[in-house]
Amino acid sequence: MAGNIIRKNAPVVAEIEYDQGKINRDMLIRRIGKVGMAFNPIFAYFFLWAPIVILIVYSFNAGESVSVWRGFTTQWYQNIFSNAITAGTESARFSTQIMLDSVGNSMIVAFFSTLISTVIGTMVAMSLVRGNFPGKSILDAVLYLPVVIPEITQAISLAVFFRILFEFVNTNIEGVRATTGFGAIVIGHVAFSISYVTIVVRARLADMNPRFEEAANDLGANNWRTFWRVTFPLLLPAIIAGGLLAFTLSLDDFIVTFFLSGIGTTTLPIFVYGLLKTRVPPEINAISTLMLLASTVLVGISLIMQGRNASGSKK
Repeated sequence: MAGNIIRKNAPVVAEIEYDQGKINRDMLIRRIGKVGMAFNPIFAYFFLWAPIVILIVYSFNAGESVSVWRGFTTQWYQNIFSNAITAGTESARFSTQIMLDSVGNSMIVAFFSTLISTVIGTMVAMSLVRGNFPGKSILDAVLYLPVVIPEITQAISLAVFFRILFEFVNTNIEGVRATTGFGAIVIGHVAFSISYVTIVVRARLADMNPRFEEAANDLGANNWRTFWRVTFPLLLPAIIAGGLLAFTLSLDDFIVTFFLSGIGTTTLPIFVYGLLKTRVPPEINAISTLMLLASTVLVGISLIMQGRNASGSKK
């Protein structure tokens, strides 16, 4: 007796229908996407750096116009470091001593704000990593406020704070006339520089092996000696990196300085802004280029120190 043999669990082959045109379109979109992803960083860096490159190039422009190239010259740099800066006419010349004074003011503010913020930022970083105290989470959250809030908001809040404080001092203390100036500017710069120093030092502390400090304590060193003999040398690259970053931010700051500046406290960014009120002199490109060079060198040193810091923590 003949019959059909039916196998159990036999695989069922189903016919798959597909649209070759749709597949081709999808593959084309993927290829375009890969090309776009490759060129995306190029366009991003172009829009970020093109204005800076143009500024540097036109700082060597022989013409006084900042939009028309007239040839190569170093005249505007010579004007900065010689006797005067020309703002278009002979009657609009002034001594470079004004600019040098503003550079000196910037250096004074940057030095003291960096010194204070580096010390306080290092202490805050150690307390957040090593310490355990009430309000630690609140301090951790407040620490990032100067980094994320707009600088104009911070400048206005500082200006209002100092106005209320100075009114109180001038009203209640006889013979005292408090006003904005170097002290207010330094405090304002410290207010936002502490966060950057703390972030850099804190990152180093998080990667540092605490067994080094435990070994020092086991060998009889107290907390103070352990800090100076073990912790501080290991933190020094991060402290220097955070200090250089704070110095750069203070040197380039305009908004906070503008709101807190007083008579005789003109810094270099405010001096440059003053040159722009009438017309754009050709020296403005040279001054901006020098500021950019100084900032780049400081930030580069800071990144190198952080890189050594990171490589040292991996060993």
